[in-house]
Amino acid sequence: MTTSQYIVVGNSSDDPFAIDVAFAMGQREDVSDLISMKRFANSEFCPRFISDEQDFSDIGHKLQGKSLIIVSTSSLMMSRQSLAMRTLMIARAAKENGAAEVILVEPDLYYSAQDRGPRLDLGKTNFERDQKDLKKFDGQLFTAKLYAQMLKLAGVDRVLTVHNHSHSVQAMFNDVFGGKFYNIIPYDIYVDYLLNSNIVSYGTDGEGLALCAPDKGARDFVKEMRNRLNLSKAKFVLLDKVRTGERKVDIQIHAESEWRLEEIKGHDIVLFDDMVRTGSTVVQSCQLLKGIAPGKTVFALTHFYASEEGRIKMAHTAIDEILALNTIPTVLNRDIQGRLRKKMVVLKIERWLALNLCRILGLPQPKTNDSLYAIDMSSKNLRWQHKIWLSEQLKTLKKR
Repeated sequence: MTTSQYIVVGNSSDDPFAIDVAFAMGQREDVSDLISMKRFANSEFCPRFISDEQDFSDIGHKLQGKSLIIVSTSSLMMSRQSLAMRTLMIARAAKENGAAEVILVEPDLYYSAQDRGPRLDLGKTNFERDQKDLKKFDGQLFTAKLYAQMLKLAGVDRVLTVHNHSHSVQAMFNDVFGGKFYNIIPYDIYVDYLLNSNIVSYGTDGEGLALCAPDKGARDFVKEMRNRLNLSKAKFVLLDKVRTGERKVDIQIHAESEWRLEEIKGHDIVLFDDMVRTGSTVVQSCQLLKGIAPGKTVFALTHFYASEEGRIKMAHTAIDEILALNTIPTVLNRDIQGRLRKKMVVLKIERWLALNLCRILGLPQPKTNDSLYAIDMSSKNLRWQHKIWLSEQLKTLKKR
């Protein structure tokens, strides 16, 4: 990357996720040397792009001809509302100082849960909305649309996110940003890890492996995963969830599933989803799968922002292992993982994100011999312990 043209900053000077993305793109200047995250005595935020105090030649044009990339991720220290406001102010500061373009990289796009409003003209869904669905949003705002419009007003020109689940949000962001909205799906990360780790076991052509979608919303993603794995004998199972209360669902095999539950007995099963909140649905799904005596059940997800309730639920023995990405970096915190750290592995996506960002911006791809991702796994994880054991065995054999 030509650092003289592109500048990468985060929502805070010491955001490790933003720093790693910047480094992967070739930026060697420290974020704290590029922008000051000032805060007045009355707590108001005032970002300031740093310039030479003696330079009076380009006041208000410090960023002339440059493009700013804001990497925005969740934090344990600040609410998402605070982080969103900081993004708006950083973007406006960049534009008022001459920036040619502002690009927001928000792996977990804020306000995506509020993806439609209480009228048919508030959100473009890929299903027919009935009175019950409209009533769910009665009295509240279409927050995702407001957020998109505020970003645009502040000066953001492009938005890049990861595995956004909402058709309505994607359609609306595309409208607001004139097609400069990029929802990148981490197929290659999941494929690489499933093929090159020992998280699941299967035959040469995928014998003994089953991929599972928890509902029709995840079907296309999981089918594409099977195609990209190129394992012709891997099986696909589609589940169906019937909501029987605000927080209660019943899980069953979907009528359109390619394989029945009894046909995947003894298989290692990977259940994919884009996110987890309370954990109720995934635990019930894995309990259903455990009923047919599988080899192993793995829950793979992109956005891990489970509540405390969710983390407690997912400690259930129905889930053997959890595979997550660090789109929400707090997942790397051992206190956040709690008991789940014994069966959790997190794939850190900063390098992969930088590669995709360079591709979208038409920049030279960063040269790297490393993997697309880094792996974070607690020593409490049995697979980590097995890896250490194998390493010790190899050392012993070499000495002989």
